[in-house]
Amino acid sequence: MLMNKVETALVNSPPRRWLQSVYETQVLLRFGGRVLPRARALEIGCGSGYGSQLVLERFGATHVDAVDLDPAMIRRAARRLARYGDRVRLAQGSVTDLRAALDADDDSYDAVFDFGIVHHIPDWRAAIAEVARVLTPGGRFYFEEVTAHALARPIYQRLFDHPAEDRFTGAQFLDELAHHGLAVLGSITRIQGDYLLGVAAKPYPARSDG
Repeated sequence: MLMNKVETALVNSPPRRWLQSVYETQVLLRFGGRVLPRARALEIGCGSGYGSQLVLERFGATHVDAVDLDPAMIRRAARRLARYGDRVRLAQGSVTDLRAALDADDDSYDAVFDFGIVHHIPDWRAAIAEVARVLTPGGRFYFEEVTAHALARPIYQRLFDHPAEDRFTGAQFLDELAHHGLAVLGSITRIQGDYLLGVAAKPYPARSDG
């Protein structure tokens, strides 16, 4: 679901940018490192494009595809990321159907980045399934998420709009990753479990010696 005006203003504010650049990026780099040389990355729920900029400049991706449900955010991202030319491809669409949004085949991306979007998706389990599907073997999923514990707080309920049912705890999010075969390399929760940051990897297929 789309963010309301209050949350849109918050996620595009200088304090949010500072937190994403100075703290969250450092945590994710500690758990997952930079992406492989010549890596193709995907940002789900790209908003105004700041996350994709970090993926290029701080995580080392060569190319980033980015998708968002909100056409206004895609337009803002296009302006922010214009200087990167054909290293960036933007598309409007749903994270739960990346084949429709980006024509994304199985095993398409070396890294997928989620800077706080999955908790906005009513069918968040389908979003995780898509992430697992499009990751290459050995590819990494970098995630920063807001949990059910935070969304139950009165201030969140007053100011923001989020799906009312099937919200996930940090443990449930990690369990869903495991359900789709993603191995958590490291994760951390903050503020009494309100926020979850971590990195998971898609294993390589088992070798057959026969």
